[in-house]
Parts: sequence; C-alpha cells; structure tokens
Amino acid sequence: MKVTLERAALLKSLAHVHRVVERRTTIPILSNVLLRAASGGLRLQATDLDLEVVETSAADVTEPGSTTVPAHTFYDIVRKLPDGAQVVLEQTGETGTLVIRSGRSRFTLQTLTEADFPDLATGEMPVRFELPASDLKRLIEKTQFAISTEETRYYLNGIYLHTMEVEGVQALRAVATDGHRLARVELPAPEGSAGMPGVIVPRKTVAEVMRLFEAPDGVVVIELSATKMRFSMGDVVLTSKLIDGTFPDYARVIPLHNEKRLTISKADFVSAVDRVSTISSERGRAVKLAVTEGKLVLSVTNPDSGSATEEIEVEYSADPLDIGFNSRYLLDIAAQIDTDTALLKLNDPGSPTLIQDMEGASALYVLMPMRV
Repeated sequence: MKVTLERAALLKSLAHVHRVVERRTTIPILSNVLLRAASGGLRLQATDLDLEVVETSAADVTEPGSTTVPAHTFYDIVRKLPDGAQVVLEQTGETGTLVIRSGRSRFTLQTLTEADFPDLATGEMPVRFELPASDLKRLIEKTQFAISTEETRYYLNGIYLHTMEVEGVQALRAVATDGHRLARVELPAPEGSAGMPGVIVPRKTVAEVMRLFEAPDGVVVIELSATKMRFSMGDVVLTSKLIDGTFPDYARVIPLHNEKRLTISKADFVSAVDRVSTISSERGRAVKLAVTEGKLVLSVTNPDSGSATEEIEVEYSADPLDIGFNSRYLLDIAAQIDTDTALLKLNDPGSPTLIQDMEGASALYVLMPMRV
C-alpha cells in the first residue's frame, strides 16, 4: 500500500473516526483504525463493537492495499505535523509496519492484519429515510440533556426515536428521560419513516452524531432495523447498535390536567434561579418557587451556608402555590426554551410540572418536584 494525501484531509477524517476507539480495550484490534486504499481514496474505519465510523479522504493511491494501525498514536502523529504538509503512508510486503513520511519526519507504526478487524455494518436495514441535518440536530439537542446515566436502567441510556400519529398527522418523535425529568420533541415524519420500529439510540452514538453531522444545510440519510441504525452524510458513515430494551410508557408521566398556568420571562427566570442556587448545597440543589398572583419568589435555604431569595414579576392568576425543584434541572430545561417567555403548567407540590415555549409547542418538558 502506498498513499499520498494532504495532512488537513487526513487529520479531519482521523479526528472523526478515532473518537470511537476506546483507549483501554482487551481486544488489541479494537485499538486500531483500518486504512483501506483504493481508487476512490483512503477509507478510514474504527469501531468499539457498538459503534462504527467510516470516512473516506481524497488521496493519490499509488498502490492499493489495507492495514490497521493504533488509532490514537496515528492521530497524534498527524496532528503534530505542520499545516499544509503532504503525508505519505507506505506499507511494503508483509513487514507488519506502516511507514508515515512527511517532509523530514518519518514514523514507523506496528500494524495488525485487516482480516481480524470486525465489520459492524453488515445486515439488512429495511427502513430508510432522509432528514435535514438541522432537524436531526434539533431532535437531539432538545432531548440529549435528559438521557439517564444510570447503567442499571440501561433502557433509559439513550433517545427513544419512533413515529406516531399526532392529530391525524404522522410525526417523528424523540423522547429522553432519567426518571426526574423528561424531554419530548417532534417534527413531521419524513417520507419513508412511517412504520419504523421504535428504537433507543445509545448516548455515545447521540454524541457522535452531533459532532459528525454539523453542517446545517446537509441532509442525513438514516437507515435502520430493529437492532442497528446507520447515519450517512457526504463521506461520513456512522453505524451503531441500538439499545436492546423496552422504553417505558412515557405518556403516563406527561400531565394532562395541570390547570395553573405560569408565564414567565425566560431571561429573568434563568438569572434568578442561577443567583439563588449559589447558596444551595451540592447534594440538594433545591430551589423553592412560591407563586402568587403576578409574583414569583424564589428561595433557597442551606443550613450550612445561609439563604437567598429573589422576586420576579410573572403572569399568574390561579391559587397560590409553593413547589420545589432541582435548580440544575430547571436551568437545563430553560436552556432549551427558544422563545423569550416560558409556560409552566402546575398542579400541586407533589405533581409533575409541564414546561413549554408556548401552548402546543413541538417540544415539551416534564419536571418532577422536590420536597423543600
């Protein structure tokens, strides 16, 4: 194998694929990136057996061939080469090494045979549809923060993606919850997605999709089966296993009869919560909301450090209510509100609260209260 390519092109592709590779693994081949040189360019492939990223870089291929080299070492070498440099990758015969040359620099890396490298992308994926990258990013951004990190409830360690009929129209819906808060966002179902199986996309996959498909004007091709999902855009292909579990019936926790409506300035609310929570304990993080007509008083009491209160004007005309929330969860949800005002639908101090941009918004959030 002999390939010549721009350092910038190689670094861009390596930056995408090497992140998948775990730094500590008991299977040596999984520490490596697969390099495959052919007439179409240099194809780089990496996997951790749950997630696989493939990207092709434009390259001058003198001799086709393939091998695997340690991913993180290879990335560090290319990263430290000077801008604008040409990189030559060469493997001759069965030497077991790959020579990397650039200017006066020369590196030799140990290789492992391509035959042992696993291929995650095999198997039928009967469902196929296209989604603008901006829409895919919105589905993830609005729900990612609510993904559970509790490994024992593994079926909550991802985003539940499914289609369903909403007021006579098919919608593609993304849901995430950690048991304390829930995020749900939907958009019109793209052509070809109707009847897709409900799938749980793992947390690591979600993070990689956000990094890989950043171009807002691009279109992502999504293919999936009941066990795997593939995202493709341009020269990048990401294939992932899905979480094998049943997502809970989230509709049961979305309150339908919260009649107490609190309309609030998002900026004022975020600033007030942020200020008073300075006093809260790291473990508790509780902030109390005392709502009366036209007024909201936020307060925090910490026996170890003191107390804080702040008052802001709101639109509220129902019965007075005192309710407590985790301040960090409040701020996480407030960060997802797109409008200048937020609508909170309340019931009583022990019931979940519904938070939206406005009535009928495509994204909604549910937050469980705390005792204060």
